[in-house]
Amino acid sequence: MRVLLTGFEPFDREPINPSWEAARALDAWSCGPAIVHARRIPCVFGLALRELDAAIDELKPELVICVGQAGGRSEITPERVAINVDDGRIGDNAGSQPVDVPVVPDAPAAYFSSLPIKAIVRDLRAVGIPASVSNTAGTFVCNHLFFGLMHRIATRPVGEMRGGFIHVPYLPQQASRMAGVPSLPLDLIVEALRVAAATSVSRREDVREPGGQLH
Repeated sequence: MRVLLTGFEPFDREPINPSWEAARALDAWSCGPAIVHARRIPCVFGLALRELDAAIDELKPELVICVGQAGGRSEITPERVAINVDDGRIGDNAGSQPVDVPVVPDAPAAYFSSLPIKAIVRDLRAVGIPASVSNTAGTFVCNHLFFGLMHRIATRPVGEMRGGFIHVPYLPQQASRMAGVPSLPLDLIVEALRVAAATSVSRREDVREPGGQLH
């Protein structure tokens, strides 16, 4: 079994992106019956989806977990839903800043993750890692990639491929420049992705708990 784990290059003048630092730490890691393959994705509208498509075509993974940075969040947050809109609060790394543009014209308004997001949160909390389900992946390149992934799964699947998106907080060295901004150390984020991958590999069905977040 092959797991594609993606992280983003740095953006918005940051020298580092925790999503890629954590993803690349797990490249070639054996997760039960699965092997993790890490790929770095450019923080550029359009190009991000082409790079993701190329990685999927190369690896033909059974599971795809995309990871992105969510500065200001204090928890690991598996995303529930991707929406069909690009609306950049800033330009991407190529200077593009789309406003109210569909990710994929004439595609559905939204797709839900096919990862067991509540089970991931449960398992993360069980080992002491702060986590909750998120109901918004934003409208920047993270959501763009998430929607593109789920549209690919819906329209051009590779076998029974499943996938979804997880946001991670800043690293301490990023947050130290901004008063009051939360962060998590890299080793904890890496461990969180290990847990998320293991949970996703081991179960297809999610747990059923009330509400959008587990408490």
